[in-house]
Amino acid sequence: MTLGLVVVGCGGHGREVTTIVQAVNEAAERPLWQLVGVVDDRPSEVNLKRLQRLDVPYLGPIDRLRDAPGELHHVVGIGDPRVRRTVGRRIDSYGIPAASLVHPDATIGSDARWGPGFVAFPGARVTTNVTLGRHVHLNQNATVGHDCTFADYVSVNPLAAVSGECHLAEGVLIGTTAAVLQGLRVGRDSTVGAGACVVRDVPDQVVVKGVPAR
Repeated sequence: MTLGLVVVGCGGHGREVTTIVQAVNEAAERPLWQLVGVVDDRPSEVNLKRLQRLDVPYLGPIDRLRDAPGELHHVVGIGDPRVRRTVGRRIDSYGIPAASLVHPDATIGSDARWGPGFVAFPGARVTTNVTLGRHVHLNQNATVGHDCTFADYVSVNPLAAVSGECHLAEGVLIGTTAAVLQGLRVGRDSTVGAGACVVRDVPDQVVVKGVPAR
């Protein structure tokens, strides 16, 4: 059975998610998702034109989902984890389930578990005994080591590496090419800047950057 799917957000991240939907369908024996279109409260004219070039319909603001049919699913295509949390909770209140998407070029190891809304972009690598929360996004060529636990709404940006036995709390953002070393914790709503190397635990609600990250 093919299910209807709406992507939330027509910025670059959301448009990348639409291409994952296409790749998932192409890799399956039969299409898993019917991409109904994209919703966004304040799309720019530039992004609307780019969405049109992908031949994906713009459906209107997010509130259009309030009256969506029961079989419809959604995925939040927003890169910022805190904004994704706000939007995700709003759509949860509409009763529309979140879909999880794993690009066929992503690798998921044994005993890896994830919540609704999880998205693995092309080249993402997850090893073994990993637990990932709701609406976690692993971007292109991001890696997650063994025995990691990610809470909800975590983003790991392209080429970032999270070593084994790390814990990322809710709303964490790991920047492009950053590294988190073995066994460390990054606190709720904290950001690890691009290219940083985390060598000690990071508290809640801070931004760290540099090598070593401070």
